[in-house]
Amino acid sequence: MEKRIKEYVLDLGVDDVGFAGVADYKSPKSYEITKFLPDAKSILVLAFKVLSSCESPSLSAALNGYMDLGAFARTSSYRIARFLESNFGAKVANIPLSTPFEFHKDRRAIADFSQRHAAVAAGLGSFGRHNLVIHPRFGTRVNFVSIVTNLELEPTEKDGQDLCIHCNLCVENCPGRALDDEGRTDLMKCMKNSLPYGLGADIAFWTQFTSSSPEEQKELLVSERYARLRQAAHLGNQYQCFNCMKICPVGQCK
Repeated sequence: MEKRIKEYVLDLGVDDVGFAGVADYKSPKSYEITKFLPDAKSILVLAFKVLSSCESPSLSAALNGYMDLGAFARTSSYRIARFLESNFGAKVANIPLSTPFEFHKDRRAIADFSQRHAAVAAGLGSFGRHNLVIHPRFGTRVNFVSIVTNLELEPTEKDGQDLCIHCNLCVENCPGRALDDEGRTDLMKCMKNSLPYGLGADIAFWTQFTSSSPEEQKELLVSERYARLRQAAHLGNQYQCFNCMKICPVGQCK
């Protein structure tokens, strides 16, 4: 069964796939797998290589590359889930790359499911100093999508290799100093740089707007700042910083 599933996944154009038992998924801050599928037994983790546009000096080119990857990943995971249901009578729960998310006041910026921990559990890489997963072939230039299922799948063998070369470039080149404490990413520091047009920026804009004169309000509404806020609200999360991924020498685009 595992061989048949893997062949189908790779034939779709997915770059790699791994299997993990739910007991191998150890994410200290995420919910239990049963929140997504009560009788879950395994996790399929799909790896998608990030386009070389991630290196583009044009932010729009880099962002569009990620949006294209997300669209392909969502379509692929849906087709694979259908394949599991129709061929093996499986139950599934797709865990996508991005929105929609659940929001919890007591869990700020913490995902309900960790694609990173699932990828490591499925033998698709190891954690680096930047707390990203380093894939054996793609380095940090990879995104993951998971499918939780009640199928009992043989877990992919993990070699336990540390793929990080511990050069510290990610720490030195983080504009928010979010990686200073080893083993921890300060999410609030990260998000100020990586998501500058998020909720905080939106609140700040409208606070300024309501206390401005009519003429100042007109200027604000035709500003680049407002245009970026509107675009971010329409498209969802738009990361503006990829330094920790781009600077990592492991798997660097040639």
